[in-house]
Amino acid sequence: MFSVIIPGRPCLTDIVAIDSQPNGQATKFAFNFPLTPYFTDIVVFFLPGTVLPQDTAAAIYIQYPDSEFRFIGALANENPSAVIKVRPPRRTEAQDEDQMLDDGSAAGSNNSAVVTLGISIEPVQVVAPQVTALEGETSSLGGTSTDLVRQTPQQRGISTKVLAQRIIGNAFNFLASFASGNSSNPGQDVVPLKAFQDWWTKFERRVNMDPTFLEREDPNASG
Repeated sequence: MFSVIIPGRPCLTDIVAIDSQPNGQATKFAFNFPLTPYFTDIVVFFLPGTVLPQDTAAAIYIQYPDSEFRFIGALANENPSAVIKVRPPRRTEAQDEDQMLDDGSAAGSNNSAVVTLGISIEPVQVVAPQVTALEGETSSLGGTSTDLVRQTPQQRGISTKVLAQRIIGNAFNFLASFASGNSSNPGQDVVPLKAFQDWWTKFERRVNMDPTFLEREDPNASG
């Protein structure tokens, strides 16, 4: 389903399925590769023909030696590839010497340290907040190409009143195109109930894909 490229190294295709669902489909995968030579970019992408289940995303995690897994990005059907900036730890000579003494041979040097890249298929509602938090953490570093939702400038906060006004405005602009003059009261337009249902479906879909679009200064009022 997935493949990984670390610039300057062969393409990684030896993916390992970590779990299996009752239907036989795995949802968690892993790649293992050496920590050295040092790298700062990881390219993760869908193999041709890969399509995630509806309302899911592929969360990407990395685990360096002697550390926990950390979320670094995500893929979705709309974003099937990503170039992710990473900052692997640099081992010191003292750490290499200690490792060599522990293993009793030169084989215990930094060359044996392994990185694990985990990919987990999860609900988009679970992954999207992690992407938003990650963008906030990495904005000072120039950002990453891990957009599950569109990257936007971080806002200090937005009031409930403003959000409500924008939701109402979004609905009004959408429904206005369905309004007709067929009303018993002159000057009043009629909007079919189905139009409102269509707006809500479209609005809910956009919130799922881009939870922060209403917080931007110039949201697309037409939805």
